[in-house]
Amino acid sequence: MSVISKFPAAHRHREAPVGVSAARKVGFRSAVASVPFQMQFLLVIVGNRCWLTTGCQNRRLNRDDIIRYSQSALSCSRKVAKYPSVQMTLVDERVARGRNMTMPSRILAYDLVQGALVRWSSIADKSIPDTPTAVLVHGILGSRKNWGTFARRLAQAFPTWQFLLVDLRCHGDSASTSKKGPHTVAAAALDVLKLIVAQLRITPRVLVGHSFGGKVVLSMVEQAAKPLARPVRVWVLDATPGKVCPGGDGEDHPQELISFLSRMPKEVSSKRDVLNALIKEGFSKDVAQWVVTNLQQTSPSGSASRSFSWVFDLKGIAEMYQSYEETNLWNIVEDVPRGVHMNFLKAERSLHRWALEDLQRIHAAEDLAADEGGGVQMHVLEDAGHWVHADNPDGLFRILSSSFQGIKT
Repeated sequence: MSVISKFPAAHRHREAPVGVSAARKVGFRSAVASVPFQMQFLLVIVGNRCWLTTGCQNRRLNRDDIIRYSQSALSCSRKVAKYPSVQMTLVDERVARGRNMTMPSRILAYDLVQGALVRWSSIADKSIPDTPTAVLVHGILGSRKNWGTFARRLAQAFPTWQFLLVDLRCHGDSASTSKKGPHTVAAAALDVLKLIVAQLRITPRVLVGHSFGGKVVLSMVEQAAKPLARPVRVWVLDATPGKVCPGGDGEDHPQELISFLSRMPKEVSSKRDVLNALIKEGFSKDVAQWVVTNLQQTSPSGSASRSFSWVFDLKGIAEMYQSYEETNLWNIVEDVPRGVHMNFLKAERSLHRWALEDLQRIHAAEDLAADEGGGVQMHVLEDAGHWVHADNPDGLFRILSSSFQGIKT
């Protein structure tokens, strides 16, 4: 299994370190690295020979050269997070066992988690067949990290697949990219389409969206029927296509949560203080712990006083959630494009999110789609609240697995 990460480069550093990772130490046979301002080089290791390739020359390296480049790369790998414009790729010309690439992304930050049998290639390399891809989209106030553990499990079980995890606009590492408003479900869906079609040039076979992300994947189908592969399976996890039902007593209310966070200082000195403030306000401990994962340390490491700031854009997120409540996508469900199979998953303990009318319309759409060659299906995840991939990951894995077993790779 391998992971390729892409982060937006909000800042450039001329003093950023340059290097190539000590590839053999982590099981790789070649490595690629590049830095800002068009300085790039390739270190290729084949057997006991090693070459350095730059933009203008190739030369064989001796033992001292290899040690020097490997040592400099160790410094680079430790500081990639500090210098987001540094690029590094680890390449295995055999079956990829694992790799981590970081480089600027102008559209959205993402992780690409690949199974062990996925052959690595550059995006432009058409000699290798398209790898079957699933896109996993998080909910409001979330990030691609919410899907990390689950995606790695899928990659281990289905080694010929790759799984694309994105940070939506105003969220996570994508919050540092400049996005024009309005911030809507449709705009978020278009961002993902631009990433997969224009930049990555992949055609996903499966789209999975949780909560707000569920409407995002429905909007992707509505906006881009042609670029999507056929068949394509769409999973909408604990979300309905239309009106959002308010939470009941004892449930967390996203709009109230966003409003409360917007009243808090933009910079805080303690994650614990934020956690306690959320719980005191009436939000559950689980939600409070999840929210504070969006705090990043802004004070220098080792500083006597610590400070943290939010990684997301709350103003933009508030606009996105309003759009989520108002967006109606029943038309794409009740008139499913041929070759698209839509799956709705209702969490057993999230009954307040599902009005009786919603259930009736989905069941009616099931019958209609079956008659017209499309597909709509309703599923129930037992023993799970709204946070389906955390509450019952085993049950969710069993339900989703059918999508990866049923498509030839």
